[in-house]
Amino acid sequence: MKNIKTYGPNANSIYPMEGVKSLCFIKNIVKNPNIIVGDYTYYDDFSDPKEFEKNVLYHYEFLGDKLVIGKFCAIASDVKFIMNGANHKIKAFTTYPFGIFGNGWESGMPKIEELPFKGDTMIGNDVWIGMNSTIMPGIKVGDGAIIATKAVVTRDVPPYTIVGGNPAKIIRKRFTDEIIEVLLKIKWWNWEIEKITENISILCSEDIDKLIDLI
Repeated sequence: MKNIKTYGPNANSIYPMEGVKSLCFIKNIVKNPNIIVGDYTYYDDFSDPKEFEKNVLYHYEFLGDKLVIGKFCAIASDVKFIMNGANHKIKAFTTYPFGIFGNGWESGMPKIEELPFKGDTMIGNDVWIGMNSTIMPGIKVGDGAIIATKAVVTRDVPPYTIVGGNPAKIIRKRFTDEIIEVLLKIKWWNWEIEKITENISILCSEDIDKLIDLI
């Protein structure tokens, strides 16, 4: 029998692991066009991972903000993405949203431009987001970052940095600046899947010399 070489799971499958229904590739289940997810990024949820969108909160179409998640990210159960629709007007004397209730309170309705708008939420490639963590509106998380369990991320996270706590603070860099520079240069997540497969042993190692040889 001819040996057929494989190159990882099918990027277009919902459940990439046979018999496992608690993990899915997000790109293949999201319906909201303002949620953009790269290949092989997965969500792991013991209840139903296909319900990922329920964790993207206050994501109102009229605001137009996007949640963009890169390739090869690992997202644990109950991670929450708070979008710009959660924001109240904070420069006024009260943050209470009188206007949304009508019935004579319409004068309290703020204009769109008066509401805080932090822009799109951008999650890089090869990011690991721990269980029950929360990403606030407009946050930028760099490639290779790790978000600790139950972290509340209120500030941008540099590439290959571990953050944790509420509010999340930098715990440490994952590697030296030199190694981070190499990783950001090779951008392995953009390689063809055949090249990734052939070099997985290096990508899963700590051998910087072999990594440099891949440049």
